[in-house]
Amino acid sequence: MNTLTLTVKDETFGGKILNEINISLSGERCTVKDIIEARVIAEVNTYNEKLPEYYKGLVQPSESEITLNGFRVKERKKVDPEKQVYIALTAFPFIRYYSGKLLGTGSFFNIRF
Repeated sequence: MNTLTLTVKDETFGGKILNEINISLSGERCTVKDIIEARVIAEVNTYNEKLPEYYKGLVQPSESEITLNGFRVKERKKVDPEKQVYIALTAFPFIRYYSGKLLGTGSFFNIRF
């Protein structure tokens, strides 16, 4: 079975990288759903390992606020990866209608292979 490593970068329209994470996908084919799941799980695992003040990820955790440095978590506790994946997959059909602009941020996204 083939394994694909994908580097996901969140960039501003001007090209400034806000967040970068490597994800691994297995199999010969993958869907956008697979990419979103892998990304969100990797971001949650990275956060849960160290519990920093700011969460940098696709989905805003509950009980956090949006700041310039990411989502500031009011009470540092582990984030539930299943809940974050559910939120991301539920929101995905709505995001595509905004021409690549991520809701709640000044960032744009672009998928490149």
